[in-house]
Amino acid sequence: MSVVPQASGAAEERTGLRVTCGGVVYPAEEIARGAAYELFSAEEAPGFEWAPRSGVPLPWRRFVHVTEVTAVRGVGEPAEEAETPLLVPLHRERGWAQVHRLSQQPAAAGDPTLAAVRASAVVRRGTRMVKVLSARQLAGYARGWLPHGFCHREHDIAHLRTPEKLAVLRTDSPGGRDDLDVAYTLRWRAADPGDYVPPVGAAWRGLTALPPRDRLGPPVLGTGFVPSEAQLVPEFVTRDFADLPMPANATLLAYPASGEEVVLYSYQAEQRGWLRMVGPQWRHLLAAVPGLSPDQEYLPTGETPRSTQLVGGYAGTGYEAVADLPGGFRVLAMTRAARYPVEAVVRRLRHAGWRGVPCLVLREEADWLRLRLIRPDPDAVVATGAQCQERGVYETWAPATEVTDDRMVDVPYPG
Repeated sequence: MSVVPQASGAAEERTGLRVTCGGVVYPAEEIARGAAYELFSAEEAPGFEWAPRSGVPLPWRRFVHVTEVTAVRGVGEPAEEAETPLLVPLHRERGWAQVHRLSQQPAAAGDPTLAAVRASAVVRRGTRMVKVLSARQLAGYARGWLPHGFCHREHDIAHLRTPEKLAVLRTDSPGGRDDLDVAYTLRWRAADPGDYVPPVGAAWRGLTALPPRDRLGPPVLGTGFVPSEAQLVPEFVTRDFADLPMPANATLLAYPASGEEVVLYSYQAEQRGWLRMVGPQWRHLLAAVPGLSPDQEYLPTGETPRSTQLVGGYAGTGYEAVADLPGGFRVLAMTRAARYPVEAVVRRLRHAGWRGVPCLVLREEADWLRLRLIRPDPDAVVATGAQCQERGVYETWAPATEVTDDRMVDVPYPG
């Protein structure tokens, strides 16, 4: 029989939600539209941490993924379509622990069971994607960087809510003590499933072969899963490591040690900038971010040329567009009356080759081009002298006169 921990009337009124985990019923709060739950207890219990905070009368808490939950009572109808869960086919001869071990072994990338698990992690149009950031990276995105490189579905990592837990998803090398105080993330909606690929198979062997001296962050396993001793988390890479246009209403978030989610900034597409959302009580979370004033209300991303953009058709003419999901795509216009819905949307970016290595062109300065390697491997890194900027992302400068096959490429988004 399930046991309900003692809870005050205030806790019941605050949550109204009961979750069964490990045969015990706990008051809880929903996270990420039911992808995870925060459980509360008046007494110490296995897996719970002492974490009293204002407005929560029960001092013990635990974050659990929805897959750890056996029953939920008191939740309303979902406001939007739920993401597909990660499905692990288990039987007597192969349990969860063995599947996890396989996910950490590069030689097991072709295992049929592991492939079936990886295939169940599906990105659709509107899926919320997350990239865990350092303070340096947060400053970069606030000043104009675009989503690129390794990222994850929010649904798969919603239970990782503290800096200690989120550290496994970092794409750069851990820093000092500040990393334990707060973690940062960028969250946005996927404009098209084709923008994301799993790092699985032969195409990724070059990246897995790069030695530790030539990389930042944890190694790439080639199984499609995050290197972790405890988590089974599928990972994605933006196709060709390309920048993706920033969708409307993307957010920059902070997670202090208390596990609360704090929205720092929201992206305003028409103004090409970030609007501060955080109140005075949380602005100390920005203290470790270089070059960012916690008191600045609005952060323009600048007028530098974009490495990529969305282009959509309206009335037979092409316009720069913005993904405003889950609603769709529209003309990027300052006035509401001109924000027409567009059709035949494409993502436009620039490709080139240098010294026999396929690259993306990020920007142009004088007679030099900033390039990013599309398929990093030891030979390509040596040939170009590319430096690792973050996990899997290698960039270099090249003389414009030496670059070949310089061209614009349109990647269509199916209607």
